[in-house]
Order: sequence, then structure tokens, then C-alpha cells
Amino acid sequence: MKNILLVFTGGTIGSTALAGTINTTGTAPFKLIQLFQQHYPDHQQIHFTSCRPVQLLSENLVPEIWQTLIASIETQQLEPFDGIIITHGTDTLAYTAAALSFYFNALNIPLLLVSSDYPLDNAKANGLDNFICAVEFILQNKEAGVFVPYRNRQQAIQVHKGSRLTCSLQLTGDFFSIQDNSFMQFENGVFTCVQSDALEDEGWVRGKTQTKIPHLKADFSARILMIKPYPGLNYAHFNLDNVDAVLHDLYHSGTACASTLWGENYSLLEFIARCEKQAIKVYLAPAIKSTDAYQSTQALIEQGATMIWNMSIEAVYVKLMLAYGNFSDERQIVAFMDRDIAGEHV
Repeated sequence: MKNILLVFTGGTIGSTALAGTINTTGTAPFKLIQLFQQHYPDHQQIHFTSCRPVQLLSENLVPEIWQTLIASIETQQLEPFDGIIITHGTDTLAYTAAALSFYFNALNIPLLLVSSDYPLDNAKANGLDNFICAVEFILQNKEAGVFVPYRNRQQAIQVHKGSRLTCSLQLTGDFFSIQDNSFMQFENGVFTCVQSDALEDEGWVRGKTQTKIPHLKADFSARILMIKPYPGLNYAHFNLDNVDAVLHDLYHSGTACASTLWGENYSLLEFIARCEKQAIKVYLAPAIKSTDAYQSTQALIEQGATMIWNMSIEAVYVKLMLAYGNFSDERQIVAFMDRDIAGEHV
């Protein structure tokens, strides 16, 4: 008998479509268990203990929900459980996966977040398949840590490290790990490693890094401003009051506008200088570290911005929130950001 803690939070997997509107319902969680028992012949070997700390569509998520979710898990006596499954919406799935990956970096059992692209009543929904994969991951004792099983359209289920999952592609419900490099694949009841040397190369032991860090508080700073680049971005629109740090997203080549040709308000160089005058740190991500970089990237770094290499923007954002929520000393923040805590670095 395997004991699994099942945490319901809502999302599409916890919703019903009625009169043209999709919204969470109190009966959807029972629908998931019912479907699982109908389609999983050995369901008697599993005992679920369930709780529902929140019920919301994940687009309505704020970091306080992560605190509620973490508290709900920590109040449980985890020793009897072989694993944890959390149902979650897709819109903010990558952010929650990163948050739990960092906070529960020393977890010695698997924690899996399960979502669905459609409500479970829809025949096209992948939620049940994702859930069965999560259960099998626990039954087969694959790894400890935080993972996200997800089946894209017409593909086998991929198991992603929570710290490497990116937000869904635009106008689709498909999910990928950064650099399209998932952790495992699940097909016909069998898990296969996508990279057979992944655990050894990254220093992982049953899903945990060998790096030791102090126990984190579930404090996610609300003073991190994230800015996404686009042509015509005018930095004069940003009020930097109550901001401790800026995370500036980058184009796919690790670049952003470093030219003053169209005016200072459109130059990230000038914005970095403005932040420096107000003692606000500017971080840049994502970018792959290589021997060559674009001139604009070099100029941004020389201006004083800190590049966070080889991590997804979602992971960097959440990690910065934890860093500034847990540490006040800049050296501690730098050390925390530099460490590979949950396999987040590619």
C-alpha cells in the first residue's frame, strides 16, 4: 500500500465547463479520483489523504497562495507519505513549480504538480493521464524532488523538473522544459531518462542537489519588479518606489535595447543607471553563457546589470523573491542566486 498526500488547489483540472464558462467546482476533485479508479486497475494499492487549502483558477494566484500551500503541506505529518500530488492550473504552473522546487529543495519524497489542458469532462483533457503518470512516478520510487508530468498534444508524457519548467507556449496548452530538455519520459507505464547522465552531471542524489542551504522561510518578496521587453518599451512609465530589485526579461538571444538612438527613455542602459541612483539592483535573464555575446548584452553588463545565466525567467523571478524575502545582506543574496539549489541551472 502506497500513501499519497493529494492537495487540491483548483485550476482547470478542478473545474467544470457550464454554459460557456469554465470555473472551479467543489465536485471536480472527486471526479478526478473517480476517473482514476475507473481507469487504473490497481487503485486499491493506493491510499489518498486529501486536503484543499485553496480553490481558485491559477491566473488569480498571488505569492500569498504559495505560503498557504506550503503551510498546508508542512502541517501534515509527511513521514507516512510516499509522495505528494498537487493539482494546479496551467497559467501559473511554472511559477508555482519553481517556488516549491526552491522551498522544498531538501524534500526526500517526490512532489508532483498535475494539471489539465481541459476540464476533465472534456474527452480531449490530458489531466487524467498526467495524474496517472504522477501516481506511477511515486509507485516506482523514481526520484525525490519537485516534478511536473505533462502530456502535450500527440506526444508521450514528459516529466519536467519543477525548477526548469517554462510557461505554456502562446495559443497552445503545451509545456516544455528550458532548452526542450525534460527529465524523463513516460509511455506505456515505463519511465525512461531523457538524459542518462543528468543525475550524475548535476550532483543529484534521488532528486536532491548536494548543495546545502539554510532552511528557507516561505517569504516571497513583493518588491521585485519584472519587466518584459518589446519594441517601444518606455522606461519612463515605471515607478520605482517600493522596489528592491528589477528583473528584466530578455529576447531569446539574451538581449534588450541598449541604444539611445530613439531617446533615453527607450534605453535599458539609461534605466540601469536610473536604478543605480536609487540603489536598486537590476538582474537580467534568461541567457545561455557562452564565449561570445551580443554587443548590447555586453553593454548592459558593463553598465552594472547582473546577468543570471542558464536559468528560466520563471525560476529566476521566484528565486529572487525568495532571496530578497529571506536575506538582507547582499552577499547572502548573491550566494543564494549563484547556488544550484533545485537543479535549476542548465
